[in-house]
Amino acid sequence: MVETRDLKTRSGLAFTAEVAGPIDGPLVLLLHGFPESRHSWREAMPALAARGYRAVAPDQRGYSPGARPDPAQLASYKFEHLVADAVEIAAAAGRPEGRFHLVGHDWGGQVAWGVAHFHPARLASLTILSRPHPASFRRALLKPDGEQKHRSRHHRKFLEPETADLLLADDARRLRRNLASQFVPDEAIARHVGVLGSKPALEAALAWYRANVGLVAEIGVIQVPTLYIWGDADGTVGPDAAHGTGEFVAAPFTMEVLPGVGHFVMDQAAGRATALLLDHMARHPI
Repeated sequence: MVETRDLKTRSGLAFTAEVAGPIDGPLVLLLHGFPESRHSWREAMPALAARGYRAVAPDQRGYSPGARPDPAQLASYKFEHLVADAVEIAAAAGRPEGRFHLVGHDWGGQVAWGVAHFHPARLASLTILSRPHPASFRRALLKPDGEQKHRSRHHRKFLEPETADLLLADDARRLRRNLASQFVPDEAIARHVGVLGSKPALEAALAWYRANVGLVAEIGVIQVPTLYIWGDADGTVGPDAAHGTGEFVAAPFTMEVLPGVGHFVMDQAAGRATALLLDHMARHPI
């Protein structure tokens, strides 16, 4: 059974989270991307619980009403706070020390790379969907003749002050359309809009981009066993950035390319991605 709970961290923030599985099972922390929510992991949660894992999927900083600093104060959304949140959520979920499995998609993947860099001893395994290693992404972005600049052009729009109003106008028509165009099903879109469909929530989600312009993060070589899942139809992350990721992982590394799958892997290929995740964690137990 999947339950919704509030997890209060030592910073005083309360994160809304879906939890499933035995409370004493190995922890799997799942971090969503933009513009989605904890519901990204709706199909993975029961499978993880059935294997005996304690699965925890929070709405992250700004997405959770109880963890929403003023988005006008961009310092509250700096990368180091997002990374610290993940470690504190693990503690609030009953793992103040020891190792856990970490999974992240898109922005959640960026945060997961940060946790693996700054807290490698805390992780038994790392699984990233879509988001390449930050150094590989930056290298691709800076290529004069590369295509990553074009794929990432939407990031500039997120910096504009009117973006939230535009995305939310007419019952969030643009937000819904953008997700639907990338094969996110209507039911999932409704769930995500239920989290992000207010101006305070969406402004807070956009503050991640505004506080961390260019997604620049000084992340070194990763020393945690890593599974990287990328769909070759991803319109946001190109092959240069994706295929370069393995260069920045010194631990056991596996890259799985899903043919015909776009950016939102868990909405197009949840069964395949979950099976890969389970195999990866089984190879690197706590």
